[in-house]
Amino acid sequence: MNSTNSLNGITFNGITMTAPPIYRQDEILTPEALDFIAALNRNTTARRHDLLQARQTRRSQILSGSDPRFLRETSHIREDPKWRVAPPAPGLEDRRVEITGPVDKKMTINALNSGAKVWLADMEDSSTPTWGNVIRGQLNLIDALERRIDFTSPEGKEYKLAPAEELPTIVVRPRGWHLPEKHLLINGKPMAGGVVDFGLYFFHNARRLIAQGKGPYFYLPKIENHLEARLWNDIFIQAQDLLGIPQGTIRATVLIETITAAFEMEEILYELRDHASGLNAGRWDYLFSVIKNFRTRGPRFVLPDRNQITMTAPFMRAYTEQLVRACHRRGAMAIGGMAAFVPNRRDEEANANAMAKVRADKTREANDGFDGSWVAHPDLVPVAMEVFDEALGWNPNQISRLREDVEADDHALLNVAGTQGNITEQGIRDNIWVGIQYIESWLRGHGAVALNNLMEDAATAEISRSQIWQWIHSQAITDQGELITYDWVKELLEEEFARLPHFEGNRFKDALEIFTDVAMGEEFPAFLTTSAYANYLHATEDRELAAA
Repeated sequence: MNSTNSLNGITFNGITMTAPPIYRQDEILTPEALDFIAALNRNTTARRHDLLQARQTRRSQILSGSDPRFLRETSHIREDPKWRVAPPAPGLEDRRVEITGPVDKKMTINALNSGAKVWLADMEDSSTPTWGNVIRGQLNLIDALERRIDFTSPEGKEYKLAPAEELPTIVVRPRGWHLPEKHLLINGKPMAGGVVDFGLYFFHNARRLIAQGKGPYFYLPKIENHLEARLWNDIFIQAQDLLGIPQGTIRATVLIETITAAFEMEEILYELRDHASGLNAGRWDYLFSVIKNFRTRGPRFVLPDRNQITMTAPFMRAYTEQLVRACHRRGAMAIGGMAAFVPNRRDEEANANAMAKVRADKTREANDGFDGSWVAHPDLVPVAMEVFDEALGWNPNQISRLREDVEADDHALLNVAGTQGNITEQGIRDNIWVGIQYIESWLRGHGAVALNNLMEDAATAEISRSQIWQWIHSQAITDQGELITYDWVKELLEEEFARLPHFEGNRFKDALEIFTDVAMGEEFPAFLTTSAYANYLHATEDRELAAA
């Protein structure tokens, strides 16, 4: 290993590491692993930057009044009835219930013991990308695959893995293209967070997973068009070549969680077709994307309170039904959205009502042709499993349901005005309360937070702050006739901030600064996590986490 001292830290094999060391990080950051992720990063940096710039250009066009439509230049892909994606890979034939969550020790064990068919091991929206979380997440995944992971809570409760044959298939979600890894620099520039997450997991575990009869599988977040999917596909090809692993071993499920990607679902599958396993209806980020892209387009695109927007809204129905149609037409699996309810064992009535809503939501998805769906808590696995067992029977999926009754309708995807509901003062207060509470927890290293019996992550915080921004700038009016102004929201913000549960070591002051900037500033940052990561996550937090 070639190493030299640098002003920013220690440089190994051309990569400068700027963070304090984390216990056992040498098991992850081996010379060979660093060479591997450096090669992937160098080969993709220019294209990634071009694609991020293209996002801004597309967003500006939409804000200027140009509605997205199906692409003329890719019509030949959509009109060709012959092509299909690769057949389901080992361990991905049956995905009827998937549980999601971060890769900390406790969640890793709970998710693997949940009885779900798949665990989405999340390094993205439910994980704060502190250096400690990045490295420990990789260690936890290796330890889980090697069956040497365990955890004891402060109360003395022990967590251990169930027998291997009972464990779900692991599908890892790396960070999106927009997030850098500021602790790993090449020529002074941060590496791509997604390349780091993908590359380290793939390098250390691809052969291990194959030996266990499965493979390296991934969820790809925040993709906005088929060219971004093409970049991921090229990374997969290079990664498999570098390790001498057969092409097509990697499989990826793409989250359709941006409004622009909804107009290119078949094209996205086509770009990844040798590595594709399906699409997922990432409903919360999808709502955020709709608000972000149309935030200044007037009343046509102003949505009611978040808790009033259901999956039966016309534009959400069009999105999910066209997703199933696109997937099954091409032999891919369609995976439904998140059931975010977190059971409260002290409130049986609230639990019963919430479980009924979860059951209804999963029943709708199963009846629509989805092959599986997401839950956020182990207690929801039996409910979702029962629904999909009834719909699928002995079949592992329902890819054969082609949904030829669904029309590929680009206008229907934009029927936001058909959404029923109102904007209320309580809705404004809820957005403020959830947004600040989540950001504060995120700053302390916790990217998934149970608030009001719902599992909140970065996507739901994005909805909260973007709704506030849009309502102010659109001069929206509440159901009581109150004009939503900056000054009024500022008053509500001060009231809600005063009632937050402050405690020693909290980060509410920083959270307030971030929320005020992203929800009430003149400019609209594309992601709240970008500046928060760059300016508010520091090495001191990692040291404290390491000592905890």
